[in-house]
Amino acid sequence: MTLSKFFITLAIACVVLFAQPLVPVTDDTGMARAQEDGDDDDDGDDDDDDDDDGDDDDDDDDRSGGDFDRDGDDDDESDRSRRPRGSGTDPITRFLEGVFGRNDDAPRRVQRQPAPTPSPEPEPRPLAAPDEIVTLALSDADLTTLQAQGYALIETYDIATFGQTARRLTVPAGTTLEEARAAVRALPTGEEADFNHFYRAEQGFPPDCSGLECPARVAFGWSLPEGRDVSCGRGMSIGMVDTGINPDHETFAGADLAVETLSDQDLIPSEDLHGTAIAALLVGAPGTRSPGLVPGASVTAIDAFHRDSGDERADVFTLIKALDRLAQLGVDVINLSLAGPANTALELLVTELSGSSDIVLLAAAGNAGPSADPLYPAAYDGVVTVTAVDRDRAIYRRAVQGDHVDLAAPGVTVWTAASIRGARWKTGTSYAVPFATAAAAALRQADPNLTAAEVRQALRDTARDLGDPGPDRVFGAGLVAVPSECRKDAEDAPEALPVSMPD
Repeated sequence: MTLSKFFITLAIACVVLFAQPLVPVTDDTGMARAQEDGDDDDDGDDDDDDDDDGDDDDDDDDRSGGDFDRDGDDDDESDRSRRPRGSGTDPITRFLEGVFGRNDDAPRRVQRQPAPTPSPEPEPRPLAAPDEIVTLALSDADLTTLQAQGYALIETYDIATFGQTARRLTVPAGTTLEEARAAVRALPTGEEADFNHFYRAEQGFPPDCSGLECPARVAFGWSLPEGRDVSCGRGMSIGMVDTGINPDHETFAGADLAVETLSDQDLIPSEDLHGTAIAALLVGAPGTRSPGLVPGASVTAIDAFHRDSGDERADVFTLIKALDRLAQLGVDVINLSLAGPANTALELLVTELSGSSDIVLLAAAGNAGPSADPLYPAAYDGVVTVTAVDRDRAIYRRAVQGDHVDLAAPGVTVWTAASIRGARWKTGTSYAVPFATAAAAALRQADPNLTAAEVRQALRDTARDLGDPGPDRVFGAGLVAVPSECRKDAEDAPEALPVSMPD
């Protein structure tokens, strides 16, 4: 190329370069391409996730499982690097390559994507009310001492079960709960003081399928809905503490069900979802979409829960009132499909109810996982701890395990009532408890002279061993036995009788 021709070509190139900003840049399809927007991404989108996968915020390319290779040859080199010389989509590039040639050996600029930011961990749910202490049997003199120190009395409740007074106090400003508890326990009558702990319904995650694709509910020997009538459970007196219940659900037509609410009227009421499901497992009417295990039983349900920022819970002060109320009503057994931390005041009441008051208490093992610490009230002496198994008698993967576990019962993909109408699948140790509750009530119905301790032992003695031989940390004594009153005829009752979803 002569020198004059070179300068002429260079002049033309400069004209094209200076004129270029006045012309929209286009790609091969004629669509205008985005200009730089200052967000340091590669402009496949502008959703702040710096990806090129459309707009799904996951910083990958979903078109082929996250590792997108345009040419299918298992490398990460773009096909654009193999285009023939002059085939670039930019007109300036094509012009200059035609004049000066293309340097394939020039280092390519590699744009590195920033490492994806991990999703933040969800905020842990509070363990207890942030500024409250609960006491039992605190004397008036000790109460006066605390009030002089800045404690304020919120609520008082006389526990008829053992003649003590429960009090709920706020702690002074600038005092931690640990400091407040230690100070109250140091008083002559304050040794039972503890936090106002929270307890939650033990419902697990929904199954990974829905409708008819899910495994059928397994009643493990309970008669089929059409083979069960109200004689199963007649004369049983069952109490339960749970969330709200929808008494107008079609499954409760004709049921002997009473519902009381104890939560503070200033708090947001609990929803009817969990409580309705538990009550329906017990006394749902035969012939409905959610028939109960003991439809002839009498059930008194206490709603002790409230909602706070999406968290549905019962504080220990309200739980104590609910248990005392059921004791005064004279129930034979109490279903507690809930769990939470250890609490001194709750332990004292549970010990009294299961001992001197002769009431059988059954509670959920909890869904915190197999390596979690024991949850309460299930882990207290005198309470029957119930874990959950699936239709194959495999343990529920989130169930708490330990030496305190007493029994196993169906609790995975259990078919029961929804909150408004109809029914749905439920999973969690909560839903296993009604099976054991029904069995305990049937034992007391068959022999009213049995003590609570004898009923607890009979449940363990009649359970079918699962897992390692003998009682173990996973299944306890084994699968809860079906009461004879609620079985089909012996020749029709297999060991595990699947109950299909009603039409």
